[in-house]
Amino acid sequence: IGLLECCARCLIGAPFASLVATGLCFFGVALFCGCGHEALTGTEQLIETYFSKNYQDYEFLLDVILTGVWHPFARPSGFTTLGRRLSPSGFWDIPKGSTALLSSPRLAVFPGDKKQHKWLHSIKFVGITYVLTIIWLLVFACSAVPVYIYFNTWTTCQSIGNPTKTSASIGTLCADARMYGVLPWNAFPGKVCGSNLLSICKTSEFQMTFHLFIAAFVGAAATLVSLVTFIIAATYNFAVLRLMGRGTKF
Repeated sequence: IGLLECCARCLIGAPFASLVATGLCFFGVALFCGCGHEALTGTEQLIETYFSKNYQDYEFLLDVILTGVWHPFARPSGFTTLGRRLSPSGFWDIPKGSTALLSSPRLAVFPGDKKQHKWLHSIKFVGITYVLTIIWLLVFACSAVPVYIYFNTWTTCQSIGNPTKTSASIGTLCADARMYGVLPWNAFPGKVCGSNLLSICKTSEFQMTFHLFIAAFVGAAATLVSLVTFIIAATYNFAVLRLMGRGTKF
């Protein structure tokens, strides 16, 4: 066998779907965790500077976000480990001599014990990826909330900066953090209106935090796509192994 033909056979046998999903998982988790952490820090500074001078007004919210959401679901160590474990499953769930994952493999028949082991291994990863996909679907939905809030604030600032495009008085155009549940209703001032709001929107802190939340949202979406890809790959492997168990030849 020539070198070129050998390389071609190796490339044909590579599980490209798992490899792409693994890279996407690493990228998405890193983007979500890094940008999300900086965005939360920037949001805390904006609230402290413009919306509330009392730390107790938003202390509970930060505790809920950091303790109840951030640490359990967005720790990079946990999901990079997941990526490292799921990717090899794409290599080893299909027996030697097969082709790429999510393709049409030419499969050999396993001995009984090894066949059972591979079947259990495959269904385990189907279950793991399914549960994690549901979790990240919730994280993805939650990451859209701050993007929505900042987008509404930015839209209000655009209306203030172009008063000819709106019939409302500039003084009545406000951004109220209490309305979104970010602050309690007794927080003071809780909202910023008119030209003061426009000056906030022009600050680099607001612009940077807004874009960081968008990046974190994209990272959550990328991670979700990678997990869906892992589900498809693991389900395919499981189905193939089940057919092999029934003596089906490929």
